[in-house]
Amino acid sequence: MLRLERLLRPKSIAVIGGGAFAPNVVKQSLKMGFAGDVWPVHPKRDEVAGVKAYRSVSDLPGAPDAVFIGVNRFATIDIVRELAQLGAGGAICFAAGFLEAGADDEDGERLQAELIEAAGTMPVIGPNCYGLINYADGALLWPDQHGGQRLEPGTRGAAIITQSSNIACNLTMQQRGLPIAFLMTAGNQAQTGLSEMALGLIEDERVSCLGLHIEGFDKVDGFERLATRARELNKPIVAMKVGRSEQARAATISHTASLAGSDAASDAFLKRLGIARVNSIPSFLETLKLLHAFGPLAGGTLSSMSCSGGEASVMADSAEGRKVRFPALSEEHWARVKSTLGSFVAVANPLDYHTFIWNDEPAMTATFAAMVSGGFDLNLLVLDFPRNDRCSDADWWPTVRAFEAALKTNGARGAVVASMLENLTEAHATELFRRGIVPLQGIVEAMDAAEAAAFIGEAWRRSSPLEGEVSAKRTEGVASEGTATRSRASSATPPGGARPSAMAPGVRHSKSQIVGFSSASRTVPHPLKGEGNTPDEAEAKALLRKAGLAVPQGVRAAAVAEAIEAAEKLGFAVVLKALGVAHKSELGAVRLNLKSADDVRRAAEALLPLGTGLYVERMVEGGVAELIVGVTRDELFGPVMTVGTGGVLVELLKDSATLLLPASRAEVEAALRGLKMFPLLDGYRGRPKADISAAIDAILAISDFVLGQAGAIEELDINPLIVCGEGKRAWIADALLVLSSPLEGEVAAQRPEGVTSEDTATPSRTAAATSPERTLSSHPPLKGEGAVSAGE
Repeated sequence: MLRLERLLRPKSIAVIGGGAFAPNVVKQSLKMGFAGDVWPVHPKRDEVAGVKAYRSVSDLPGAPDAVFIGVNRFATIDIVRELAQLGAGGAICFAAGFLEAGADDEDGERLQAELIEAAGTMPVIGPNCYGLINYADGALLWPDQHGGQRLEPGTRGAAIITQSSNIACNLTMQQRGLPIAFLMTAGNQAQTGLSEMALGLIEDERVSCLGLHIEGFDKVDGFERLATRARELNKPIVAMKVGRSEQARAATISHTASLAGSDAASDAFLKRLGIARVNSIPSFLETLKLLHAFGPLAGGTLSSMSCSGGEASVMADSAEGRKVRFPALSEEHWARVKSTLGSFVAVANPLDYHTFIWNDEPAMTATFAAMVSGGFDLNLLVLDFPRNDRCSDADWWPTVRAFEAALKTNGARGAVVASMLENLTEAHATELFRRGIVPLQGIVEAMDAAEAAAFIGEAWRRSSPLEGEVSAKRTEGVASEGTATRSRASSATPPGGARPSAMAPGVRHSKSQIVGFSSASRTVPHPLKGEGNTPDEAEAKALLRKAGLAVPQGVRAAAVAEAIEAAEKLGFAVVLKALGVAHKSELGAVRLNLKSADDVRRAAEALLPLGTGLYVERMVEGGVAELIVGVTRDELFGPVMTVGTGGVLVELLKDSATLLLPASRAEVEAALRGLKMFPLLDGYRGRPKADISAAIDAILAISDFVLGQAGAIEELDINPLIVCGEGKRAWIADALLVLSSPLEGEVAAQRPEGVTSEDTATPSRTAAATSPERTLSSHPPLKGEGAVSAGE
């Protein structure tokens, strides 16, 4: 039996408390026709809502399966303890004033800890939540009105979990025709998290799909298990994850005391799991309707039919910029459709079939059947019904019947799309569902739903994101807070055992709480300048080079003469930079393509006053495009990588993708191909093609470096990573490294090349250490070796 089985599907319900809320629970269960026992508990009343009441928990005739606790927060803890000792199946804690109260209430955090301790192994939902509606069995642990109805026997419906009780109330009032089997609120997730609730719900055969309103994730590994199980059961999940704005993230903390994680990381996490994401409540409901009826879509090809050219244009525009599309008809398909229509009708997709055949059911059936015969993943019929209080919809039903027949003839999937919500009533929606047609309300919302269903279908066709290349590199076990650690095996890991990653997802910490090696197995390096903060570029690049990454040879210089000597030994052309300057381009602290000693002299004289010294480096030539590769530590998901268009216009262009680490090679390639600048890498308009494979190698090597040093690295920013032409590799041209503690193992065991204890120049050129997995040259292309262009 699942841990939440008795709570979610109870045979007996106890309701504790008085006031206005607790008696409503009794009333709502009776109203819904709950067939089990209902046991009100009140110290003074003999009955509640006409049902015999018991004076205390100890007076109950048995251990209830599910309990609604509607008393104040202090009394809640004692009652939870009594119920746990009695062997109750689980409890809903309605009271607020726990951890979500934050600094405004000094008792809140302590009381939540006491609540968890009192519950022991008994499941507790909340606190600070409304509870549970089980429409399949008529069991309501719900202290308010609701707008739903009992699920018909033998049918299925969506399950929904929200972190907002008011949103949950509103969802029950939907008039869109969505059948709902279960509705839950998660509250603070003090003991039982959203992912565990969801796992309990999807096991019910009466659940068709799952919708999650997420303010904060409970456990990374919990969601991973949920996604895996949902795929096994063929029950797709759509999420409405809030937190795109700073205001929403602040509200999440104050509302539920949940950890939201950054929005980009949350989005990457949901994508990896194959959970579709939508951004509005109407799109959330429309997506659930589509998933309930059809599950994931096999692809993103759509057809559209309407009797209006205006509607056809709106439909066409609605797909612009989306992953779903209206493909052009093949010549044969066009001819089939054209043969059913008059000469005045221009056949296309979306199709405006005009009104010549309106209310002619056989003619419409022929046209619709010809159109949907094209093997589209979803066929849309735009149809707004007239209002029934002033008009008649009699002439609209032949259109529906024609569409129904066309779909059945071709074994196709179809949806009726109303351009406005009010033009497709709940009665219409119910009838369309009965006919095997999905009722979708709103064109934008319909496209959101189709795109979400197509995304899930694509994700499910791929191998599980938790298997293969990525999972092989995940650390087995569970972190101290119950979240899966996410680290990659590294040669820097000492023989004493795997190091808990400070970047592990869900490990909530400050910089002063970073987890490192145990003292018994730690290799203590000589301190580097800037450790505990930010090494300069010379030090950062030396560390990256020692880790086997493709970094041009460079030398620190403290004076003009040293810079000239270094340049001559490295070989021209060179780049000269001022060290200790964060935004070099803006301050003019970089000089490119210096081809002689005189060039270096003039540049060094200008740059020396700007920083703490100079850095002379071989010029990367042959650049086709510039990328930015950055890694930061997310408080929930651990190390998060951003890959995007690099150079000085990063903030302006905002062309990037986010990956959770470790990431697979396929994920990295997909991220690159999803960038707006990818055509530049792929030989745009006859330009040289970039070494995309080398770029992926470099990004994976950066990931390896960060994960191998996760306990020490707070942030790494590579901008730019210069991607050269095919066969010419990708090179780290600039690097910003922020440390929270000294680096570990072999990477930090030796002092970076070119840095002496006196911090003077060592203008010697040595080969970079090479990773056994990726053979990288120790220098960028020389002239005559296929060099193509310079970049910085």
